[in-house]
Amino acid sequence: MILGSEATTTRKAGNQTVAVKLRLMRMGKKKQPTYRVVAADSRSPRDGRFIEIVGIYAPRGRSTAEPDAIVDIDNDKALKWLRQGAQATERVEKLLRTSGAWDEFRPGSK
Repeated sequence: MILGSEATTTRKAGNQTVAVKLRLMRMGKKKQPTYRVVAADSRSPRDGRFIEIVGIYAPRGRSTAEPDAIVDIDNDKALKWLRQGAQATERVEKLLRTSGAWDEFRPGSK
């Protein structure tokens, strides 16, 4: 069953229709998180199976010498999924705003 707030799109592997979300997948070591921005079935677990990697987010930077947060998102892939109806989580939406993909998808939105 697909809820109203979730988008539907067709998966590449099969012809079944599933709800797809752009969300974060936690990677890295204990107390040193890095995240992948992925397109995933909304029913799969946070760190479970995903359809495609869209980008990376390192909130603590690469090292102590470079502590600034890193946001590296492939805007073309993100736009492809958004145009197919994928829903971005709140945090991913903020990251898409910083990369500029959200403004291309919805011009003029704040």
